[in-house]
Amino acid sequence: MRSNSNSSKSRYNEVAWPVAPSVRPWRCAEIGRAATLALHDELALAPKPGLVSFEDSGSHDDMDAHTFMRSLFALRHYFVEITELGAQQVPFAQLQACGIAAEQRMLRATGGINTHRGAIFMLGLLCAAAGSVVATGASPTPPAIRAALQTHWGAALAQRARQPSTLPGGIAVQRYGLRGAMQEAALAFPAVFEAGWPAWQHARLRGLSPRQTQLHSFFSLLAVLDDSNLVHRGGLAGLAFARAAARDFLQQDGAATAAGWRRAGAIHRSFVARRLSPGGTADALSATCWLARLQGAPATR
Repeated sequence: MRSNSNSSKSRYNEVAWPVAPSVRPWRCAEIGRAATLALHDELALAPKPGLVSFEDSGSHDDMDAHTFMRSLFALRHYFVEITELGAQQVPFAQLQACGIAAEQRMLRATGGINTHRGAIFMLGLLCAAAGSVVATGASPTPPAIRAALQTHWGAALAQRARQPSTLPGGIAVQRYGLRGAMQEAALAFPAVFEAGWPAWQHARLRGLSPRQTQLHSFFSLLAVLDDSNLVHRGGLAGLAFARAAARDFLQQDGAATAAGWRRAGAIHRSFVARRLSPGGTADALSATCWLARLQGAPATR
């Protein structure tokens, strides 16, 4: 399935955002800590098709929850640092350097295993954008964060998105004309803001628990995202299989029922059997959990 990198309107629905007034000053440390906690939220959610959790290692033989926890500990200061850089509205090159240093710390902590490269990129940029928002005295609402990312670093991200990727996932999506992580960033992460976060809001309005809301948001993201890790591992067939499973789960309102959770477990096992791991979807879920934490939503059941 090919996507038009110049517009996100063909895939995601437009959302009208409520803008809350600023009620208290925000600190960069709060925003950065919320990012670390959001990564833990993602890790703790299970069953999560093909992905590592505290229950099992999913489709991975080289990492487990302990690997992820070591990575989280190594990254705990990074998200605060990049939020502070964002508050200063530094050039993109400085954000990039901060992210590269964080990736090196992650690799040292995990023995060379890539646990959070995508999250370092996505959540790092979002933290920087939130930092630039709170530096003005405003509250870090989803529309304000997205607008700040586009205003301050959108041009640099668009330029980067036009360059060929050297990473396995990026190479895979380029081969099939799909939208990779850099293209999503250049559009200010439409999957997060136009699929993941609205799904979260709708689930909470329906009275779903935080854990049910996380699972609903995960499958809502899986149904639409050009997940480069899925494409790298399973090609277009793997991506199509994952999307079909997600759509079926959502159509059956899976997150709201006990039968749906059993269905999620079966989907997880089918992903493991095919060695599919939607790492990009996991990153987008982490970003969605982070937005929820910034808006004061409860993160536990």
